[in-house]
Amino acid sequence: MDFVETFRISWLNIRSHKLRSVLTTLGVVIGVAAVITFVTLGAGLQADIVQTIAGDNADILYVSAESGSDSGLPSVSGGETVFTTHDVERIREIDGVAGVAPQGGIVSSSVTHENSSVSRQWVSVTTPNYFAMKGFRFIEGRPYRTGQEEVVLNERAAQMFQENVSVGDRITFVRAVNNEPLNATVVGIVREQSNEGGATESFIGREPQPAIYAPPDPYYANTRVSPTQDIRQRVYNQIVVEAESPGQVEAVQGRIHQYLGEQSDASILKPADAQFGVTTYDQLVNQIQDISSTFTAYITGIAVISLVVGAIGIANIMLVSVTERTREIGIMKALGAQKRDILQLFLLEAVLLGLIGAVTGAIAGALGGYVGTRLINLPLAFRPEWFVLSIVVGIVVGILAGLYPAWSAASTDPIDALRYE
Repeated sequence: MDFVETFRISWLNIRSHKLRSVLTTLGVVIGVAAVITFVTLGAGLQADIVQTIAGDNADILYVSAESGSDSGLPSVSGGETVFTTHDVERIREIDGVAGVAPQGGIVSSSVTHENSSVSRQWVSVTTPNYFAMKGFRFIEGRPYRTGQEEVVLNERAAQMFQENVSVGDRITFVRAVNNEPLNATVVGIVREQSNEGGATESFIGREPQPAIYAPPDPYYANTRVSPTQDIRQRVYNQIVVEAESPGQVEAVQGRIHQYLGEQSDASILKPADAQFGVTTYDQLVNQIQDISSTFTAYITGIAVISLVVGAIGIANIMLVSVTERTREIGIMKALGAQKRDILQLFLLEAVLLGLIGAVTGAIAGALGGYVGTRLINLPLAFRPEWFVLSIVVGIVVGILAGLYPAWSAASTDPIDALRYE
């Protein structure tokens, strides 16, 4: 029996039991669709991370001190508050450093603009050069000036009140620790070009979060005594460092590590279990991508269980088919069909069921991935190799599920088969 005739008979048998065939392939469809959907969402998340974080920040480093209770993920927005003004100035003097911007924060219980108030806002404290270092674009106004009661808002923060905030408007934020009201004039509105690690934009989705920026003087009151200078200074939880060029990032990273370990105030002020981190954007992207890949693989592994269920369903229905077609097998053998012809016939039918399920699942998974990325505002990033792999999986599932039923059919005694009622 040639392959074309085998294919025709197998296809006719599948079509003659449409409902049973659909239900049989459903497990494979669900399994492949789930895998494609989750892989597409994972690829979209990774693409979002690269677009959001990497940007034009190849020459940026983040200096922080992370305690043992932290997640282990490089910090780009927090850590122990141990870096004094002295540390900031010493890092600024390191060879290869083009700019330094310390970062701290103020927890405000409320922010008020005219008669509209918003509760619980984080006010990022940093120096005016921070905006240029991070590549933020001023769509209105200018950076604030140190020593002046001025603030800068991002677009989302400017729109969070009943009436949009414009340059020149006054806002009041209340320091949560002592309910002290702090007045400020809005002098600029910025559009962030990159992510601050949670303060402005979420990795999952491109919608920015409200962000208010203020200068250390006159607003930032977090101080400690500098162990090396024996005077009270402002202390920060992070220092953003810009290298003179991307090629010098690694050398600057090593020099900062050396300073922190040997001469810094932070080495004395930090908790015993805290470790210094000097994180580049490449390292941050790589580690977050690793976490994303691990999460995607875990979810995909759960979805693969559906494929196992689908394979069991195909095997079960093929055994039923062998039983139903016992007399047909006997007639075929009586007419000269060889054992390999029967084996090929039932094995091909199982492969077709698996292949139909895989192709249908791949299409459904692509649609699911598209809808999912649109719903959570991720870039669409299909991985073509997974579509090819889904076809291979369908064939393999069909072979594994149909091998025993096909062998059972091929081994049927023709005399017993002809007697079967």
